[in-house]
Amino acid sequence: MSPVPLTVRGAEKLRAELHEMKTVQRPAVIAAIAEARAHGDLSENAEYEAAKEKQGFIEGRIAELEAKLSNAQIINPTLLNADGACVFGATIDLKDMDSDVAVTYQIVGDDEADIKEGKISISSPISRALIGKYAGDIAVVEAPGGIREYEILDVKYI
Repeated sequence: MSPVPLTVRGAEKLRAELHEMKTVQRPAVIAAIAEARAHGDLSENAEYEAAKEKQGFIEGRIAELEAKLSNAQIINPTLLNADGACVFGATIDLKDMDSDVAVTYQIVGDDEADIKEGKISISSPISRALIGKYAGDIAVVEAPGGIREYEILDVKYI
């Protein structure tokens, strides 16, 4: 598995999810399986089948989280010294050239991306257009909805 870039906050969120899966979700599904088994005939027991399916999902997610965390390349944006360039972890103030609307995004790992929180994935079209640019540059983004242009107003490492 290739390195998984994560911010410090993103790694903390994955660790918290893993802890919850192991200490809350896994024991709960084991108890549900035991209870369903107690009802008798397993061949026609929908509760048992549902609990086994949920157990498979939980175990798969635990394995996925452990793999991501073991291959994590954790980057602390406050320690970056990129001389004002747009890089992974940077928080960037942009202005949409068409609508004149200002937005702020942080470039994060795929697992951390949440547009509502202003966090965009490193693999998104806008991130790919921003990487390597500086304040004052224009980023041309080839998005599914068409070509958009953004002026980079400021790049912060917070």
